[in-house]
Order: sequence, then C-alpha cells, then structure tokens
Amino acid sequence: MNPDVNTLVQMNAGRGLELFGRYVNPQLARVLKTIGFSRNYVRAKGPYLYDEEGNEYLDFLSGYGVFNMGRNNEVIRNELHKALDANWPSMVQMDAPLLAGLLAERLLSVVNFHDDKTSSGSRVPGSGPLDMVFFTNSGTEANEAAIKFARKATGRKRILFWEHAFHGLTTGSLSLNGNEEFRKGFEPLLPGCESIPFNNIGALESELKKGDVAAFIIEPIQGKGVYIADVNFYLQAEELCRTYGALFIIDEVQTGFGRTGKWFAHHHWGLKPDIVTVAKSLSGGFIPVGAVCYSRAIYDKVFTDMENCVVHSNTFGRNVLAMTAGLAAIDVIEKESLVENSAKMGKKILDGLKSMSERFEMIKEVRGLGLMIGIEFGQPKSFSLKAGWKIVHTVNRGLFGQMVVIPLMCDHRILTQVAGHNVDIVKILPPLIINEQHVDRFLSAFEQVIKECHRFPGSAWTIGKKLTAEILRGDISHFR
Repeated sequence: MNPDVNTLVQMNAGRGLELFGRYVNPQLARVLKTIGFSRNYVRAKGPYLYDEEGNEYLDFLSGYGVFNMGRNNEVIRNELHKALDANWPSMVQMDAPLLAGLLAERLLSVVNFHDDKTSSGSRVPGSGPLDMVFFTNSGTEANEAAIKFARKATGRKRILFWEHAFHGLTTGSLSLNGNEEFRKGFEPLLPGCESIPFNNIGALESELKKGDVAAFIIEPIQGKGVYIADVNFYLQAEELCRTYGALFIIDEVQTGFGRTGKWFAHHHWGLKPDIVTVAKSLSGGFIPVGAVCYSRAIYDKVFTDMENCVVHSNTFGRNVLAMTAGLAAIDVIEKESLVENSAKMGKKILDGLKSMSERFEMIKEVRGLGLMIGIEFGQPKSFSLKAGWKIVHTVNRGLFGQMVVIPLMCDHRILTQVAGHNVDIVKILPPLIINEQHVDRFLSAFEQVIKECHRFPGSAWTIGKKLTAEILRGDISHFR
C-alpha cells in the first residue's frame, strides 16, 4: 500500500531539488542552485515561507502575483473544505452550473469600471461594457480565447501588441509576446500578430488606419520591467480602437484584483475595454482559474446560435473548486480592504525607494502602482563603480539585478526577482496583506544591499564575480 501524501513528503524530505532536477527541469534546478535560491520550503502562511530549518522568508514575489491574499488564506481554505464536504457535482458538462453563474456575476461587478463620485462600487452585470464571462484555467488560456473571440467578432485577422509584452507562453499567446528570448526557436507563430513600439500612439494609429486590425492588446502595466505608458496613451488608444473598429483588450492577469491599488489597473484611467482577461490571484493561489470578461455584442458574434454554443470550450474551466475559490477570493479582497491596503503600502514603499534614489547613483528610476513596483538601475558616474558596472555588463547584461536579488534572499531572507531578460530591473510583487513592519523590513534590507553595491570592491561585486565565472564556464547561460 502506498503511503499518503504527507507521509510521502516526510519520507523524501530534502530531495526536492534532486527529483525536480532529474525529472522536471534540470536547467532551472541548476539556476536555483547557482544563485542560492535552492531552499527546501516546508510551510507557507500569509506573507511568509518557511524552510526545513525553521527560517522565515518574506515573500515579495507572491508566486508571480498569485497570492494577493497571502499564502494559505484561511477563509478560502475553509470554503474549499466546505465545497469538498458538500460532494457537489462538478464538470457534468451538460449542465449550467450555479457556481459559474454566481462567480461570473460577482466578477463582472468588480471588473467593470465605475466612477467613485457617482457609484457605491456595486454594479448590476450588464450596466457596464462587460456583460459575459468565459472561464479558463490560466492567464495564457484566457488570452488565447481573447484572440479567437476578437478574430471571430470582427472578421479581421491582425492582432497588435506592445514590444516587450508578455501575454503567456502557449503558441497563440506567445505570438503576442514581445520578448525574443521566449519566441526564439518556436517560430513561425500565429500570422497577423504584430508588435508596435511601447507608448507610441502614432504607430498604433498608423496600423489601425489600415482597417484590418481585429484587436489591440496591452498589459496596463508591463510585467517585464514594470513599464507604465503615459496617461494619454491609454485614453487615446481606447478611442482609436473605437474609431477604426478594432477591439481594445486589456490583460489584467498580473495587474488585477487590487495589485495596483485599484481593483483593476485600467480603473486608474477610467478605461472601458471590450475584453479583460484575468487569472492568477482569482483563486487565491489554490486552484488554477482564469477568465475572459467581454461584451454581449462579442458573445453574440462568437456563440452565434445553439449549434455553436460550445464553439470554444474547455474541460476544467467551470469546476466546482475553481468557482468556489474565486467567490471566496473576491470576498476576502473586499472584506479585508486589500485594494486600499495595496495603495497605502505601495505608496510607502515607493516613497522609501525614491528617497534612496536621491542618495544612490545607480538607482536610475523607481516606478509602479500599488504593490507592483520596479527598481531600475543605471550606469554610475564614479570611476570605480563604472569600471565594475562595465565588467559585469560585458559578460551578461542582466547580471547586476542578480547582485541585488541574491543578497536580499541569502542575507535578508526576502524573495524578489529580476524583471526580465537582460535588464537591470528588480521587481517586487508583495502580497496585498503586508503591513508597515513588512515594508520597513524590506526597505531596510534593500538599503543595506544597495550600499554594498556602491562599494567597489565589496560583497555585492564578489557575487557578481562568482556569477560571471559560472556564466563563462557555461554552467548558466542567463538569468531572468
């Protein structure tokens, strides 16, 4: 008789990196070991991770933005337990599940933009631009559906996207990915998918004028680099899409559910897109779930009649546990005022980082909204630091970010990431439940790390030297 899962985990304690490296992804295992991220985590709660030795780590990555409500949120856990105990029928397929309708109704009430001056925040579904929901299993699947819906609804084939965009890694979504390191070796991708320069309204209008664009899709804040366009770009882009008959699609997979200090990032600019895609923290990190929120007008052109009622479908998209988790997650965000906390804590972090930028010459720019923040570094002016900077960048353009991320992890037990390939940008995505003590801990640790980066030679540059040697030996090709 095979042991239960808990016993199995206990019997194999400490073998995670070995088994993962053997059977799942050997290269990723090598990267984790090289940069000192090969921890054996055994427990997680709220903003913390714990390893087998009992060490506590402050999680400022949140599973790439999945754990907005913190890890193992008790409310969502309890609701899932209730759903399991209820023995509800799931994925009957030839049915109209109540939970899917309830979550769709609730989701539309928070996705549709409302004017705080004239509305309490609640909306009747259908009163805004988005009336319908199609449930998926992930963000990339939601964006795949958005491509199909846009092409079918408009009768056009071209999809425009921003340079450096990230909308997923399945073939359709990869076709809208503006990062060459992800596309290389997988082309040709979907025809008709073309990039335009970031924040360039003239380039967008030039393409839209051709009259064959089905949709323009954007991340309201680009995840790879935390780039935010000018306010006027968002407003003009929406208007131009209306003028030239293209759909305006906003990918809120990472920016949604309070991440930027609003329920959804497009609310900052009062946008009313034709399609909004969501995923990640919709379930609080417990169950894979995503969704496409779109207008009834688009629905009527895609699901045209009874014969085409399942012209687009999936197996797991409306399962009981996913719908339960989604309802509970939205409830937690609202009742615990996590949107407001995101705005408050985000401002405190941004203010602290911007204050440091005045004192440390290598902090080039700090940007973000709410708790989606990027810190970009630039070449220093002082002679000794400039020499070190040039040496590191000659070997690998994305290496300096690791000189910040690694000591944050190894010396201060704070988990962060480098925000892309070949960029000098560190990104943080803390859970929305963090408080002022967590913020102070991060700011203090970050300042200590940056001080070391401004001492040449010093401990930070020792890390850079070690990583440079690993790269030159071919042990690791690049860091993301």
